[in-house]
Amino acid sequence: MREDVESLDIRDVTANWVNAIVLQAQIDDRIKALADLAHTPLFFGRLNYLHAPGASVAEGAEGEQFYIGRRHVHDAGGDPMVIDWRAPVSQPFYRASKTDPQDIALRRRFGYTGGELTAYEDEHLSDPAEASAVSKLLQQEIERPRVGPMRDIVATIQPEQDEIVRSGLGGSVCVQGGPGTGKTAVGLHRVAYLLYAHRDRLARTGTLVIGPNRSFLHYIEQVLPALGELEVKQATVDDLVARPGVAEIRAVDQAETAVVKGDARMAEVLRRAVRSHVTLPTEPLMVVRGSRRWRVPAYELAEIVEELQNRDIRYGAAHDALPQRIAHTVLVRMEQAGEAPDDRVQDAVARNPAVKAAVKQMWPPVDPAKLVLRLLADPEFLAEHAEGILTEDEQKLLLWPKPFRSVKAAKWSPADLVLIDEANDLVERTHSLGHVVLDEAQDLSPMQYRAVGRRCTTGSATVLGDLAQGTTPWATRSWAEALGHLGKPEAVLEELTAGFRVPREVIAYASRLLPEISPGLAAVSSVRETPGSLDVRAVPAADELTGAVVAACRQALAHEGSIGLIAADARVGGLGEALLAAGLPYLAPGEETTAESRLTLVPASLAKGLEYDYVVLDEPSAIVDGEPDERTGLRRLYVCLTRAVSGLTALHTSALPAALA
Repeated sequence: MREDVESLDIRDVTANWVNAIVLQAQIDDRIKALADLAHTPLFFGRLNYLHAPGASVAEGAEGEQFYIGRRHVHDAGGDPMVIDWRAPVSQPFYRASKTDPQDIALRRRFGYTGGELTAYEDEHLSDPAEASAVSKLLQQEIERPRVGPMRDIVATIQPEQDEIVRSGLGGSVCVQGGPGTGKTAVGLHRVAYLLYAHRDRLARTGTLVIGPNRSFLHYIEQVLPALGELEVKQATVDDLVARPGVAEIRAVDQAETAVVKGDARMAEVLRRAVRSHVTLPTEPLMVVRGSRRWRVPAYELAEIVEELQNRDIRYGAAHDALPQRIAHTVLVRMEQAGEAPDDRVQDAVARNPAVKAAVKQMWPPVDPAKLVLRLLADPEFLAEHAEGILTEDEQKLLLWPKPFRSVKAAKWSPADLVLIDEANDLVERTHSLGHVVLDEAQDLSPMQYRAVGRRCTTGSATVLGDLAQGTTPWATRSWAEALGHLGKPEAVLEELTAGFRVPREVIAYASRLLPEISPGLAAVSSVRETPGSLDVRAVPAADELTGAVVAACRQALAHEGSIGLIAADARVGGLGEALLAAGLPYLAPGEETTAESRLTLVPASLAKGLEYDYVVLDEPSAIVDGEPDERTGLRRLYVCLTRAVSGLTALHTSALPAALA
């Protein structure tokens, strides 16, 4: 298939050089999408239908056989050899069961090692004599050690995951899923499915995956290309609201300040501040055209301004509409005087210097960054527009100790740029995409939710997260509240409670923290029982802890797969030195593991969303103490405890949190 595309000759089918460039770019993208993937088979399953799909049982149509794979593959004659996993005919591979065979006689799973076929396993779903059994190949694929970035789960999607993956483009979905339930993979595979089912529409409107940080995005970035999808953009919230060359992030807010800046009430403060620039006229407007003078009284101008205010359209759109509205009023007077003006006359009047001056006085342009700069620097301006919304103490938290003279000189924080983004949307509408996936959503502030929601006002969203893993002071308290800020209150809430990645012993240990960090949230029930996967060791003396951690890393490296050493941010530097001194080179989060370099040193603040076959956890109490409050610290610890796929070793000298002791 790739060679067919490479051999295309487009010289005689392009009308001009522009068409040739566009067509060649499309061909290059197609070649990239058809690239071979090392150690990745083209198919992983087979379905034998009792009857031809679409035919009624009464017709007695002979059954058909389909191979299921990551990509559609056809032979030289164009006949399909492998069916894309997203096609309707492939759906029973994930949904069929002994109780609901869905007209499937045989489901076959193939096992591969390094791309070589090594096993197969059959289920005769329509045979009542055969008992239902757990697929060993499925379990082995889930537990297979990983090196490198996150890989797709297309061969192991479970029925409850498949329902979310194949839900329609029209509605938004929120997925609450504990550690190891596959919510991130489900979100990415949902993007791939939507691109398959609605390719033309999403090609026009665009798709976006939003993650918590660059390390996380690097970890997941190969999943969609492995499924043949190359056009999906990835970003963090900071990337979304960035204003390069205008306002640069050069500061970090104190937690209590960031909480106020991220509060949804700030949207109303900004709306008031933007609208405060509108001034009702006190003088009439005189427009001179040739030898005639046309007068528009102040009360008529005020009526036009008030009507635009009442329509509550974007500030910038109203600014652009105002001169045309004034010009229309002048044209009415011209017609009453017997003239016959046309649209060109109206445009000329709208550009008249007197009209432009009046518009500037009544509805002046607003620069979003300058507006936020003034709010954070001018106590009187802030107090005027925050009255009845923010308390005096909250206003004091917002104000800079020393005001900056200009937008470029200011030391903006990430929360400040979200405020600028909100102000910018009040002035001019933010472009909306067709679909947005928001991962690790529980850590967003209400204002950050609003920033993401602006990117999908006319599209849909897939929101992924776990309330128990919220590790910011402004972490989401409920999905209903979060979806309201996102502008998607109608989104369907789905909950994934079956864990496939984290061993039962490890998740049960971590779940002891749930009553304290997220009361009422159901614990994950892992399907994987792995005796010996949890090892919690007390180290007698504090000066022996680092040595014990290094020894545990060396011990973990004897296993196959990736190793993550997770520690409180403050301890990472010392542990890094100790690893190098012991001859154990390590990677930073986001750097790709290889067969030769499998150990990653992970600050606790960056552990979210990452997975390692074996995790060594350094001093749990230090992770808790590194956060502003105990609840946030325990949530951070819950995240760190649940990063292991095969085994967790936790070492400590200080007392463990009471729930774990």
